[in-house]
Amino acid sequence: MKKVIKLVAACLVAFLGGILLYWNSNRQGQPDPEPIGTPSPAAAPVALSEMMEIPALTTGGRIVQHGAYVSSYNTETLIPDWVAYELTADETGGSEKREGIDFRMDPSLRGVTQAMREDYSGSGWTKGHLMPAADAAFSNNTLSETFYFTNICPQDETLNAGDWQYLEKRVRQWANRYGSVWVVTGPIVGENRYGTIGDRDVVVPDSFYKALLVRKKNGSYSAIAFVMDNDDDRYYLKDCYMSVNDLESLTGFDFFPALDDKIEDKVENTVRLSDWGIRK
Repeated sequence: MKKVIKLVAACLVAFLGGILLYWNSNRQGQPDPEPIGTPSPAAAPVALSEMMEIPALTTGGRIVQHGAYVSSYNTETLIPDWVAYELTADETGGSEKREGIDFRMDPSLRGVTQAMREDYSGSGWTKGHLMPAADAAFSNNTLSETFYFTNICPQDETLNAGDWQYLEKRVRQWANRYGSVWVVTGPIVGENRYGTIGDRDVVVPDSFYKALLVRKKNGSYSAIAFVMDNDDDRYYLKDCYMSVNDLESLTGFDFFPALDDKIEDKVENTVRLSDWGIRK
């Protein structure tokens, strides 16, 4: 009986082996099918260095990335070195409200010393957004993230609510005109003529900058930069603009390094005021 069973088993194995050999001979050169349920490989996330708005990364700042912006936070000055983001035309019409959102420490930097609301209390300086809340009002989450101190600097109240806010509105207009605008904005500590505030010695900047880049319909690029001092003077755009190259010399940062070098040198050394609707 055992011999019969072994014989039957041997025949069955031979039969199955023949079927497998025939199947393999008819599929030579064909790719192996993916197992059922195998997910397609996800697209690789875009590296920061490949994002047009990100300055050349250095070892000085703590990089934090949120839904609407990337910040390089300086743990010595307790203000960002820069905040970078791309603002698209679709994002300029956000209607989320800021009421009830508190300024607070960035949870991405737990355990790292950051500015706090108490540092600003009674200091005479406002909590100035670098990425304005209005640029991130397309969702409640992105709007809320602009209130992290990794996006905030001590700023003169008149500047914050005046000429700096006007420049922010113009940035939204340029995003609508060109479809999007790449923005890098931040403080210039300079001589630190205003000192620090709070128990944590949050540095008060001497001035603020914006570096802007757009791509026009013909595929060419145009760039411009602005600097406004951190005080209550008037700052007309026609008086406070400069080339991105000049701003790089002033700040020490390399802006828009993702541009091809040949294009970058030309674009960053030239300001075409007509591209920005500015008249001298």
